[in-house]
Amino acid sequence: MAGQRTLGRTGLRIRTLVCPGTGNGRAGTRRGTAARRDGLGTTADRGQVTIEFLGMTPLIILTLVLLWQFVLVGYTWTLAGNAADEAVRQAAAAHPDDRQKVCDEAGKDKLPNAWAGDAEVGCTTANGYVRARVVLGVPVLFPGSIAFPFEVEGNAGAIEEDDGRTP
Repeated sequence: MAGQRTLGRTGLRIRTLVCPGTGNGRAGTRRGTAARRDGLGTTADRGQVTIEFLGMTPLIILTLVLLWQFVLVGYTWTLAGNAADEAVRQAAAAHPDDRQKVCDEAGKDKLPNAWAGDAEVGCTTANGYVRARVVLGVPVLFPGSIAFPFEVEGNAGAIEEDDGRTP
């Protein structure tokens, strides 16, 4: 049942709900229901947050997977650059006859097994300058599993060191 009250001297009238059988005019209460007076909703809203979260779960998972894949691309790029640096450092100090073998070993030495298997490492020498090129495949979600069709390339260069044996 609804009733009206007047607030003090202001003359404002407000509607109140009267609980049947009690005679009191407490606003917002009803007998026999679990209506909430804290402003967070009514009993009809129960479970709404759960349903909304379940609806957003695939989007949350997709976002996390994409972020992880970007981390793997960045890590592969870092590994390729570091492997090229290591390869050129060793190749620049190696004897010219052993340069390619030393370059390949040094380039793959510190790579994790998931990346070292398909790594392409090569060194070239021209005019006293040694260049190393390392190409790594980017794994899909789990290193050591399948890889994307694109690759990450790392390059480095160094001046050829004189080993003291001048011809």
